[in-house]
Amino acid sequence: MSTKRSYWGWGNADFVFPAAILDKYKGMLRNLLQVDQLDAIEPLPVADLQLRPPRFALPAELESICSATNYDRAGHSYGKSFRDVWRGLHGYFPHPPDYVAFPRTEEDVRQLMQFARAEQIALIPYGGGSSVCGGVEATDDPNYQGTISVDLQHFNELLDIDHTSRSAHLQGGMYGPAIEAALKPHGVTLRHYPQSFEFSTLGGWIATRSGGHFATLYTHIDEFVQSIRMVTPEGIIQTRRLPGHGAGPGEERLYAGSEGTLGIITSAWMRLQSIPQHKRTVAVNFPGFKAGAEAARALAQSGLYPSNARLIDTMEAFTNGLGDGQSAVLLVGFESHQHPVEPWLQEALNICQEYDGTWETPSKPEKVSSSRSDTWKQSFLLAPYLRDELLKLGVIVETFETAITWDQYPAFYKAVKKAAQAALQEQCGFGLITCRFTHIYPDGPAPYFTVIAPGKKDRQLEQWDAIKATVSQAIVDHGGTITHHHAVGRDHLPYYQQQHTPLFGKLLASAKKTVDPEWVLNPGVLLSRHDDRK
Repeated sequence: MSTKRSYWGWGNADFVFPAAILDKYKGMLRNLLQVDQLDAIEPLPVADLQLRPPRFALPAELESICSATNYDRAGHSYGKSFRDVWRGLHGYFPHPPDYVAFPRTEEDVRQLMQFARAEQIALIPYGGGSSVCGGVEATDDPNYQGTISVDLQHFNELLDIDHTSRSAHLQGGMYGPAIEAALKPHGVTLRHYPQSFEFSTLGGWIATRSGGHFATLYTHIDEFVQSIRMVTPEGIIQTRRLPGHGAGPGEERLYAGSEGTLGIITSAWMRLQSIPQHKRTVAVNFPGFKAGAEAARALAQSGLYPSNARLIDTMEAFTNGLGDGQSAVLLVGFESHQHPVEPWLQEALNICQEYDGTWETPSKPEKVSSSRSDTWKQSFLLAPYLRDELLKLGVIVETFETAITWDQYPAFYKAVKKAAQAALQEQCGFGLITCRFTHIYPDGPAPYFTVIAPGKKDRQLEQWDAIKATVSQAIVDHGGTITHHHAVGRDHLPYYQQQHTPLFGKLLASAKKTVDPEWVLNPGVLLSRHDDRK
């Protein structure tokens, strides 16, 4: 990465949030949240952080690849959830990693694991650190003698490209922009764009089963995984390159989503696509979110497979400059490297029209996208930075994402919103909740809820924990998944354990015990050691 990352919050440390946009949101918040005063606090200089000293010494062979600076240790202490950023902003680092390792070779990784096993040191695979579910936080489990965060930033190369099979061998520490820059000269793209694209890695995407750009069909990174190479405490795993197979449970499917608990992904062969040459996106208005949801279901079941089909409710559309405060907005987009997409787009618009959808016809038919879809894209990319700016003002703002079948969706939507509103009322006295669909499937949508509320000074973390617990439990109780694309981590673990069967918990624990007998890899994430003892 060419620019220094923020040690406490999202993105680059030198990023300056556009003042005009921030002022607009401050004005809206004063009205919507009935807050008169919004005074920002600022983080401490990283040199002023009082971090406990490392609790153990490194062997000589690891000293050259490890750091104990305040910047590296603080920056690798947390991910990027509300809880993480709040603690970083307030200089609260009670259990930072003792060291941060930057291995350059698989042998370095192997030596780290050997040392960790011998000394009962927890290894925390870091990826790009964009986790919003407690997936990269150093454990405070007293059964471990310390922790080392493992950053694969040096595993950053395109190793090979197979033009015949349209696939590439990429190292696990490559960030999104580096991947696309390496592939572009070859006329191909991975075409996986999570919101964290700029600040997350291939290995992290695979380990967390990241959701990406496509609203239909290719929604998760594992659709693109052809083969995985992973270092475990018991040895190296290299799965076979295959376009598909029916030989038992897919080995690579077990590693995709394992969240660093089974091994550290050092490289992967990935399926690629030709770079799209034809793109069109139109913003469609609906009289309400219900009508938009009905259109989204029809579109998901049409077989058209739009690349973009993001439904945004009235309030969220309005605050992001997409709507008039009266309409929900469905962004419908298609792309192709081979042919113009207008016929597919027109079929989709015909479906939207059946559900009272309306849209503006571009003055130039060849226009790539509507101005409103461009507005949404800008808001989407700025959203994590905006969250941090609002957090500095004392506002509680965070998201919950899930998926549910269409038959259950209407009751589920009402129940989750009701639970969220009750939690906001109890904890904050008032608050807003908005919703959008990030992905749609023939059998159900992926609703993404955002909550915004006035925080009480020095109680924001307590308020957020209570809201998070209430909404998470409502999601699971009413049939949804605790996460559609943000992984499990530590934060979602209690709800994931309710979602999967008890026997699966034991099966997963057995798999971990096989490759990581001492449980040194990311303990407390995805599964509990208690599962191994049942």
